[in-house]
Parts: sequence; structure tokens; C-alpha cells
Amino acid sequence: MVVGDCNPDVLVLGGDVTPAFGQQEKLVDRISLEIGGSASITAVAAARLGLRVALVASVGADAAGRFMLDAIAREGVDVSFVAVLDGMATGMTVALSSRGDRAMLTALGAMASVTAADIPAVLLGRVRHVHVSSYFLLADSLGPGLAGLFADFAASGATTSLDTNWDPSGRWCSDEFLPAALATADLLLPNEAEALALALGAAGSAGSVQPVDSAGSVDSVAGAASALAALGPRVAVKLGARGLLCVEGSELQQVSLPPVTPVDTTGAGDCCNAGLIAGLLQGMPLAKAAALGCACGALSTGAPGGTAAAPALAAAADLAARASVRQWSPAGE
Repeated sequence: MVVGDCNPDVLVLGGDVTPAFGQQEKLVDRISLEIGGSASITAVAAARLGLRVALVASVGADAAGRFMLDAIAREGVDVSFVAVLDGMATGMTVALSSRGDRAMLTALGAMASVTAADIPAVLLGRVRHVHVSSYFLLADSLGPGLAGLFADFAASGATTSLDTNWDPSGRWCSDEFLPAALATADLLLPNEAEALALALGAAGSAGSVQPVDSAGSVDSVAGAASALAALGPRVAVKLGARGLLCVEGSELQQVSLPPVTPVDTTGAGDCCNAGLIAGLLQGMPLAKAAALGCACGALSTGAPGGTAAAPALAAAADLAARASVRQWSPAGE
């Protein structure tokens, strides 16, 4: 079961997609409407891997909501638990994608209304894993009940994972409800910038956090990941082309693949989440599951949008077999 955001992405691709204000018009390579939302992309990617997947989210009773429900259902995801809310607009994101980097503009709309009470009790005992995406977009609605939700599903035998994504509010781990959710989650799946920000937030230093690129300090990333693991969950930090940093107890391992040439990195982290979760549900140890996650993320970059190139299990497993797993070193090599 995947819980979180369900919204279309208006995907803008080009060498220079920075808007020119002053009523100027700029041409870009491509604009398309795609399945968006971290939760929705993760759900579709998991279904491509052969998992039976249900999505819990909220959309408006509008054309954008119908687009999302139809597109996700065609991928085999159960959308019967997605609430359709009259009088509210479906959330939407404009994703500007250029040369491996992205910027996003999001209107929350109906997506920010999901609460723990929206998860039907009938699913207890029927779900093997619960994954929550985009916590900070849903913090005010989902946050108060998330720790209890994780605890309830854990008691029924399910495992749990959380991908907070970026926090537009800058609260990070100083958020009132997140520490309790982390203490009950089995797995945390941030990217590098998010891991640094979450660790600073946990130390009470949020507010001055800025995004980092792949040249950021690997020592600080390892320290941040270890600090987050000390809060309770296992941690797998997505490092982009450098793979995943996995923290389990006192052991830090880097999982990486031969490089690929990306077309568009939209949704790569979400597809990585799906692959890693699928591996864990097959009984793999964390590092081996991370290799499957890396493969899913890498292959998903082969086409524009978050789901167009999300792979089937056989293709992902073939690439994962080429992964290297080594103890983390200060140089990240």
C-alpha cells in the first residue's frame, strides 16, 4: 500500500527551462502531461515489478483527477481507496527538467487532505508493506496519525517505509509529528539533500538548509544518515548517479551501478523506492534490495516522465546483478 500524493506533472524539458519574466516567451523542447506525485509514481513502478499495489490518496472531482485515476488504474494499481473530493482541485506540479536537474512548482489542492483515518481498517492484515511518500506535503493532515498508523500495520505483520521528499516549509525534523513516525518506521528513504536537512532539523538547526549537488560532502552525508538511523529506522540515502548509501546498525555500505545516460530524471528516486521495497519483500538483505532499487531508478531515466521507462522485474534484476556493494569510505568511492 502506498500513501501520499496523486497529481499530474506538467513536465517541461529543454536545455534551458528557466522562465523569462517580463512577459517574454521562451521555446522549450517538450511539454507533456504525465503521472506525477511521488506516491503515484512509486505505486506504478511497484506494479511494473509485479507487486499488487493499492494507492491511498485524494484528488478533486475534476479532469486532472480523472486523468490520474485512469492512468494509474491502467497500470494495474488499485485506486479504489483514492478519495475523490467535490469542491476541491486536484493538486498539480509543473516540473522543469534540464540536464539532470529539476525544479518543481506545486499546488497542493486535494492531496493535502489525506489523513490516517482515510486508510480503511479492512486493509490491516492484508497489506505486507506500507510506504508513505511526500510526508511534508501532507504533514498537517497525515502527520498527527502517522506514527499510530505505522504501529497498527506493524502489529498486523506489515513492514513500513517513509520518503519525506523536500520540505517547502523548512521544518524538517523539527516538525511536531515526524520524530515519532521515524521511530516507528522500518525504513527511511531520503535523497542526499533531504538526509542532510533532516539531520540538521533533528539537531534543531533547520532554517538555513540549502539543496546540495552530487559534489556535496560525503562525510556529512554519512554522518547525517547515521544520525537518522539512530532515530529508529534503517536508512537508504539516494545519491543520484553514485547509487545508494545504506545504513543498518553501525554498518554503512554504498551500492552503485555502472553509469547510464539519462533522458530525464523525473521520478527516478520514486522508482528506486519501489525496487528497493520489492527486493525487501522478496527477502533480500538491505544492500541487495538497494541494488534492485538502483536498477529501477537508473532504467526509469530512459524516457521523459516518472513512469514511462519504469522497468519490469526481469530488466531491473539483470541490471542489479551488475551492482557493486562496498563499505562506505570517506571519499565515497
